[in-house]
Amino acid sequence: MVGEAPIKQAVKWIDDQLSDNPRADRLKLVDQAARRFDLSPLDEEFLIRHLAQRGQGAG
Repeated sequence: MVGEAPIKQAVKWIDDQLSDNPRADRLKLVDQAARRFDLSPLDEEFLIRHLAQRGQGAG
């Protein structure tokens, strides 16, 4: 993952976490990813929207 944009790393990390535990709290995962990958508030917003759109298809 060296050289990958932090937002891409965060998306992959969140996807991995949800794969392991589909019932995980998505907002907590976004918060953890933001800290782990040093994301900006705009990146956090993108992740929240990304997860919300994915969640609509699953429900």
